[in-house]
Amino acid sequence: MGDLFESMVKGGAKVKDPDTMMAGAGGLLDRIDSLLMALALVLVPGRPGAGLTVGHTGPTPTRGPPMAVDPTGSDLKTFLAADDDGPVVMLNLLRFAPGGRELYAEYSRAVVSTFLPRVGGEVVYAGRGHAALVAEDGQAWDAVLLVRYPSRAAFARMVADPEYQQVTHLRTEALSEAVLQPTSAWG
Repeated sequence: MGDLFESMVKGGAKVKDPDTMMAGAGGLLDRIDSLLMALALVLVPGRPGAGLTVGHTGPTPTRGPPMAVDPTGSDLKTFLAADDDGPVVMLNLLRFAPGGRELYAEYSRAVVSTFLPRVGGEVVYAGRGHAALVAEDGQAWDAVLLVRYPSRAAFARMVADPEYQQVTHLRTEALSEAVLQPTSAWG
C-alpha cells in the first residue's frame, strides 16, 4: 500500500508497526487492502467478460473475472491524493448476492449507528433501485446510497478503524457487484 495512507493510519493510531495491531491477520494495512469499500469507479457493469457469458451453449456457463466490491491499497492512495479537505459524498451502487440484502442491512446498522457518527459522516439518501430508464442491459442496481463525509481523510479513518473492519465482511459477502465513487459539489 502507498506510503501516504500507511503513514496516516500509523500516525493516527500512534503505532510504529501496524502488523502488531492485528496479529495473525497479516497486519492492519494488509487487511485494509482486502476489505475496504471501492473508492473509485471499480466496476463498469455490463463490460465484456463480466458475469455469465451470454449465449454460452456448453454444459457449464463460464464466468469472467470476479467483480470488485472492495478497494485496493492503490485505490485508497489515489482517493487520498485527491483530498482537498472538503466534504465528499460517496455514491454507492449496489447489486446484492443471493441473501445479500439481509447481510447488507446488518452491515448498514453497524455503520449508521457507530462508525459514521465517529467520523462525522451521514447517510444522505438510501433507496431501492428499479429498472433503469436510460442504461445498457445489466446496469440496473438493487440499491443506491449517498453517504457524506466531512473529508476523504474522515472516510479513511473510518475504514481503518479495527472495529469497522470486524463488520466489513458482511458488506463483502452481501454484494456481487458494487460501485463506490467519490463525488463533490459543482462550483
